Amino acid sequence: MPEHQHPPERPRVLPFGESAVLAEVDSLADALALHARLAASLPPGLLELVPAARTVLVRFDRRVLSPSAVRAWIEADRESMARAPVAAPSIELPIVYDGEDLPAVARAVGLTVDEVASRHAACTWTVAFTGFAPGFGYLVSNDWPYDVPRRATPRTRVPAGAVGLAGEFAGAYPRATPGGWQLIGTTSATLFDPDAAHPALLVPGTRVRFTPRSRMSAASSASRASAGDPPPEHAAPPSQPARPAMRVEAAGLLATVQDHGRAGHLAEGISLSGAADRGALRTANRLVGNDETAAGIEVTMGGLRLRALRDLWVAVTGAWGPIRIDGREVGPYDAHPWPAGTDLHLDWFTHGARGYLAIRGGIGGPLVAGSRATDLLAGLGPAPLSDGDELVLADAASTGIPPVAVHPWGPPEHALITVDLAPGPRAEWFTPAARAMLFEATWTVSTAADRVGIRLDGPALERARTGELPSEGMLPGALQVPPDGRPVILGPDAPVTGGYPVIAVVTDATRDLLAQAHPGTRVLFRHAR
Repeated sequence: MPEHQHPPERPRVLPFGESAVLAEVDSLADALALHARLAASLPPGLLELVPAARTVLVRFDRRVLSPSAVRAWIEADRESMARAPVAAPSIELPIVYDGEDLPAVARAVGLTVDEVASRHAACTWTVAFTGFAPGFGYLVSNDWPYDVPRRATPRTRVPAGAVGLAGEFAGAYPRATPGGWQLIGTTSATLFDPDAAHPALLVPGTRVRFTPRSRMSAASSASRASAGDPPPEHAAPPSQPARPAMRVEAAGLLATVQDHGRAGHLAEGISLSGAADRGALRTANRLVGNDETAAGIEVTMGGLRLRALRDLWVAVTGAWGPIRIDGREVGPYDAHPWPAGTDLHLDWFTHGARGYLAIRGGIGGPLVAGSRATDLLAGLGPAPLSDGDELVLADAASTGIPPVAVHPWGPPEHALITVDLAPGPRAEWFTPAARAMLFEATWTVSTAADRVGIRLDGPALERARTGELPSEGMLPGALQVPPDGRPVILGPDAPVTGGYPVIAVVTDATRDLLAQAHPGTRVLFRHAR
């Protein structure tokens, strides 16, 4: 990956929906330089920078920055990409070169096992971008000339701490996941700490050196780390746990804690997550006097039954179905008292797919990257609710409970929905007929629909361009089109990078409609105004 000798070409700025653009350059080196330059001059209203193999995804607040202003900022002073030194944090990762693929890697690159280890440890690596899993950094080095093929058959489980190689990249697995990289060693470093303010150790731009350790010294270090330091002589007593407010009697199909997600952490490989129907959660919180961003319970298809362990107030919004408190039916979109010792039952929904339960005070519990949301794909936040779970409250009540009023609410439409689409960055990868078909066809939500994404059944969208797309940043609402031509709408728990072209992006105003779609829902797309 040679250093720049001349200013790179002007980045190509491509639309990515209403509130993001994709800045594309010609090489990974150019992408690293562009990301470093942009990160050094962030204007007010810039929300996220997500570097990838050839691109930087730029997400911004449209109330503060216009798309034209963002484009001008990206294209300005490109010479600085070549001349500006990059000040980056540096870390050392201990490593034991004990990977079971080390002999195969040595054969593939024409070295001995010891030579692979010594050359790997001699390199200064840089985190180019993240993806695949929270905290998984793709590391590159000018000092590493080898292109290592992935395994022909990926492993179903790679242990946490495994260090691997694939193509020009090195990487370390923060947690146990499937993977196809060639494993050369193990690190004892904590690569991802969900309790930290910044959970990921390896973030874009970080310089990394691998420090070889023997198996014996690594085991000794791990033993000392697990034992921990002795507590101070006058340590403060641990705080008392919060008193539970409710208990899960029946969890139903799927119920998760959700708030408004984890904005600001995409570059660490952490998705936005949060409520699928953000408007419904905001409304439920307002009805019980909570801050709009307080955590509530997202209930999929119904079937949830809870018992109050003290006197509470509750409101249910979103999907519609019978709601009963102590056996008495109550209405949605109103605040209701929920006496201690009684059950709240959300029966199976008759309209829509996701209901939102707000409790005055909000659902409490630990924060992960500033949020209590459950991310099903990444495994962040609390686990989905199970029978017997007890929930505590936060302190999110900010006003009194509003007076009873006539609300213009009705059951959500779920048989046929119309969704607005803004331009995507890879529309030119598809034929004119395919781009027209996207808006002319009636699509159907398939059985493959969850918080990660919604796969649509309908005509195949034909590509005008073949070949692989290097991994690039993704956002909820993006319409990715895999090789079979049938689009997938990314949901709140989708990965932060992907390699399928995005033909269009659902507008923010209509994303909530998709939360109420279930298998069989028909979808019409129209151009965003």
